[in-house]
Amino acid sequence: MSAPEGPLVVGVDSSTQSTKVLVVDAATGVVVARGQAPHEVSTGTGRESDPERWWDALGAALRECGEAARSAAAVSVAGQQHGLVTLDAHGRPVRPALLWNDLRSAPQRDQLVERLGGARVWAERVGSVPPPSFTVTKWLWLREHEPEAAEATAAVRLPHDFLTERLTGEPVTDRGDASGTGWWAGSTERYDEEILELAGLRRRLLPRVLAAGEAAGTVREGLPLPAGTLVATGTGDNMAAALGLGLRAGQPVLSLGTSGTVYAVSGERPADPTGTVTGFADARTGWLPLATTLNCTLAVDRIAALLGLDREAVEPGGELAVLPFLDGERTPHLPYAAGLLSGLRHETTGGQLLQAAYDGAVFALLRALERVLGPEPDGAEPITLIGGGARGTAWRETVRRLSGRAVRVPEAEQHVALGAAAQAAGLLLGEDPVTTARRWDTARGPSYPALERDEATWARLASALGDADTLLSGRR
Repeated sequence: MSAPEGPLVVGVDSSTQSTKVLVVDAATGVVVARGQAPHEVSTGTGRESDPERWWDALGAALRECGEAARSAAAVSVAGQQHGLVTLDAHGRPVRPALLWNDLRSAPQRDQLVERLGGARVWAERVGSVPPPSFTVTKWLWLREHEPEAAEATAAVRLPHDFLTERLTGEPVTDRGDASGTGWWAGSTERYDEEILELAGLRRRLLPRVLAAGEAAGTVREGLPLPAGTLVATGTGDNMAAALGLGLRAGQPVLSLGTSGTVYAVSGERPADPTGTVTGFADARTGWLPLATTLNCTLAVDRIAALLGLDREAVEPGGELAVLPFLDGERTPHLPYAAGLLSGLRHETTGGQLLQAAYDGAVFALLRALERVLGPEPDGAEPITLIGGGARGTAWRETVRRLSGRAVRVPEAEQHVALGAAAQAAGLLLGEDPVTTARRWDTARGPSYPALERDEATWARLASALGDADTLLSGRR
């Protein structure tokens, strides 16, 4: 590989399962080195992880990058959102972190929503009606179930805050990741004292919220990066992915992973009282309305396995409606649902049934996208398709057919780490990180033209969803 044209920057993606590191040429966006190290996640009644292992994984991933990492001029850390990291007075974890997908705090979530005055108050003040993934619900769970651990806590951090503070020694966070806690209010862009009081959390335990483009500090001596290296604010993983794609306002993104996610950058603060759309801040000065479905690639792959088919072995035709809600569903809010199938006939083939499962998963995501984009979305804007499913022909073609929109599939895959790298480069060069990502052409990839929307399938699934909601209403 030729010598880099500009300074090198490091982008970190500390996710649920692993830490991934990219070393990127700040001038061109060329990735010059990569590293990755796994995390351990508990598989008991909750989902927990030792933050010290995140720190170890960061060091291992940086060492894998070799001399390129040791030559970096700036670094930024993006991390999984919502995780509750509790530290003692010496900065050591009091207990394993409660991760975003630890939903034991559902009862505490209900308490908090009621105590503040209901869903509409939360939406108007915070921007989101908190689901059990939000950090504020986890803190209340900890106070009620492990009061000794809560009492021993001298600092509360998010995963990216923890790693940034280990690098710099400074207790800081950013508005994007803070907006997923439930105790940072989008209406004021400050920590909300009333919510902190309801949760029993002292303000002094929280980090300072940095402004977009502000440095978190510099790397300390004795760490796996050069001392004095600039450290950007960092942010949450969804906010970093938006930076990594160089998103303009209104550009829809559909992420196809184990769960499905839809989001778009917006200049208007979201406030959805139904709780479908979480009203995150982005990593700059705007907003990132986002919605999530639980059942995406994993659910469809499970149905393919039950049928004994390859995941691409779909066939057109039939009058099936499949709602693959194998784990309940978050969007739509049907937590007690199971998978539902209607329209089965003697002549139905396995390939048609598999295609109907794709249709049901994509339908749920596109319905959520409608709420994310608002009442008058620009239907001409192409959907950017990312995540593992974006590489699958069946997923891509189902999105095209049911959305009526063009689809773009970026060649780059690690958009969270790329977004963190763009944030680091922006700090180093005095440039907006979105401008940086666009200059790097991170969204480059093939585009597929729009198809006429399959209204018959859309109507069939809408009817099936209405029937499912009626059926399940008596079980709630």
